[in-house]
Amino acid sequence: MIYFDYNATAPVMPEAREAWLNVTEKLGGNPSSMHQAGTRAAVVLAHSREKLAASMGCHPADIIWTSGATEANNMVTHHFAQKSPANAEIWVSAIEHPCVLDSALHYFGKRARLIPVTSEGIVDVDWITQEMTDKRPCLVAVMAANNETGVIQPWREIHAICQAYEVPFFTDAVQFIGKMPCTGLGQCDYVSGAAHKFGGPRGVGFLKIPHRSQFTPLLWGGKQEGGRRAGTENVATIAALTAALEAREKQIGRSEHLLRKLWRDNFERELLRQLPGTMVVGASQPRLWNTVSVIMPDGDRKLQWVNRLDKAGFAVSTGSACTTGKEDPSHVLSAMGLKPTIAVRSVRFSAGWETTEDEWLALLAALIKIQR
Repeated sequence: MIYFDYNATAPVMPEAREAWLNVTEKLGGNPSSMHQAGTRAAVVLAHSREKLAASMGCHPADIIWTSGATEANNMVTHHFAQKSPANAEIWVSAIEHPCVLDSALHYFGKRARLIPVTSEGIVDVDWITQEMTDKRPCLVAVMAANNETGVIQPWREIHAICQAYEVPFFTDAVQFIGKMPCTGLGQCDYVSGAAHKFGGPRGVGFLKIPHRSQFTPLLWGGKQEGGRRAGTENVATIAALTAALEAREKQIGRSEHLLRKLWRDNFERELLRQLPGTMVVGASQPRLWNTVSVIMPDGDRKLQWVNRLDKAGFAVSTGSACTTGKEDPSHVLSAMGLKPTIAVRSVRFSAGWETTEDEWLALLAALIKIQR
């Protein structure tokens, strides 16, 4: 099976596996315990926090370890729902992951406003600027890169606008981290990430918050993470997270992603040439080098393509793993203005650092063969 669903989850990389095994075999203590075994575990936890903070450019105390990005994202919306006035609004982009959108709607109801996006899948910065002159939300949430289209969002620009109006800014950087440089993310007020998107283990993530601010916990029952998130930290998976990120940051530093972007671009060009009627979503915008969201030729729904490619030996998806199996049009593509009859034909191909040029070529050949 040739894997093209890295945006859903990436296989655990050797560096992460080695870090996990090392901690699991040598450190059995609870990092909150006062004995030597607990102290050794706490030291690993502290070093991991320092490594992640250094990559992002923030203070180590800003980092809270979580079970993943879904928990982290819910922590943010829960916190602002608890601390904000009863009439406060939260602004979230219309293309956010369901764990941001749904939690915002759960906690804020009609006070959750959707920030529109352009037909190319870019958050409308002008809308934010214009609306901010009249009203201040308690939080603006815009992801760093979209999980379905791969379109990179103007999070730096939006953060600057929020700073000017003294409005907290939150970015879900799950798809961005491990594919693009982390530099600058730490300047944002709130940032979430998950290890399994870049080669770490499943079940571990983080939330970056301003460490000097008061934070309302989502989970109660312990004083771990400075009283901000109860529960014994999984030291082994946290060490694996930072080991994976460190390895990915080195690859990015060597510009290895640029060659992989070239392979992706060549695939897109040939796909459009060989399969008339195909459209690449967000093609004119900066995108993650690994992601291709395609509207397949007229007449075939997305699940038919996924099933056919699966039988041909390729693992692909229809978009977000949290909505897999649904024939309803993607909320991301709907927000971009694509009609349901068009959006329902979308398929996502997402490669990884391990994906080769030959595998891109094999996917292209399989698509051509299936269509014919």
